[in-house]
Amino acid sequence: MSLDQELSIAKEAVRKASLLCSAAQRGLVDAEKHDKDDKSPVTVADYGAQAIVLSTLAKAFPSDPAVGEEDSSDLRKEENGELFARVVEYAQKIDSSLDSDSVLAAIDRGSHGGGAAGRFWTLDPIDGTKGFLRGEQYAVALALIEDGEVVLGVLGCPNLPVDPANPDSEKGCILFAVKGQGAFQAPLSDISAAVSISTDSVSDPAQAVFCESVESGHTAHGRSAEISEALGTSVEPFRMDSQCKYAAVSRGQASVYLRLPTRPGYEEKIWDHAAGYIVLLEAGGRIADTFGQSLDFSIGRTLKNNKGIVATSPAVFESVVKAVVASGR
Repeated sequence: MSLDQELSIAKEAVRKASLLCSAAQRGLVDAEKHDKDDKSPVTVADYGAQAIVLSTLAKAFPSDPAVGEEDSSDLRKEENGELFARVVEYAQKIDSSLDSDSVLAAIDRGSHGGGAAGRFWTLDPIDGTKGFLRGEQYAVALALIEDGEVVLGVLGCPNLPVDPANPDSEKGCILFAVKGQGAFQAPLSDISAAVSISTDSVSDPAQAVFCESVESGHTAHGRSAEISEALGTSVEPFRMDSQCKYAAVSRGQASVYLRLPTRPGYEEKIWDHAAGYIVLLEAGGRIADTFGQSLDFSIGRTLKNNKGIVATSPAVFESVVKAVVASGR
């Protein structure tokens, strides 16, 4: 079955959401952000991007449900009236047909429970909100899952240089993939100008570049350093926020991305990985959890059958997984 229409709509939705996020990041003020009950930050851009993407998908595929990170409960509270007004304002700059009610309705389309049957979209409107707040890397991450399998993914990376070898090149990329069709990248300024991407060919783990989260709460930096040492890796790791790490490995900028659990019982969210997962697989990469098991997107809103993430270029995968399993505790 062709997914040409789905890919076209998804790329446009992510492009529009990326424009909203870029505009919000340039002028973010305190009234445009707050902390959720779990103390994680959320901004007008998180809400606005979710409204833009899910309203765009609803127009094209009205019967498709979605699993989204955000919901509108905080926006409906009286004390957050100014925040909500800013969300609507940003959304209307991208899509003038949206009003207060349609913004709330679009955000709440993300309430689907996921699962193994049928098809649904999963969205992280801003993956890496802390990076977004620092003015650094973040991603708009959208994926399509059919019968428990990720079949399409789009990553909008508004601050990522188009040329991975030149940090001063044009910033703003969109990466995308459909199962069995390879992975591609284009500038956000012209998403029709796509080129194929692939992982690096590094075969010696000692030469592998490690990419990991900036936030120590997202991955165990100490354990990552132990794994790197065990592999004899001599290259200094680099850190960035969000699924831009999947982008870095997918386009050969890094060889290894590790997300190592930092607390017992934590379950990875499907929206934090689905888009990057399919892009990396289609770029030739390999992915497992920290026990070497395949990721299971079929059981709901989390990867509760998995623990952590090991994502690499193909030639070093077995060595890295072996080192990660040996380091387990």
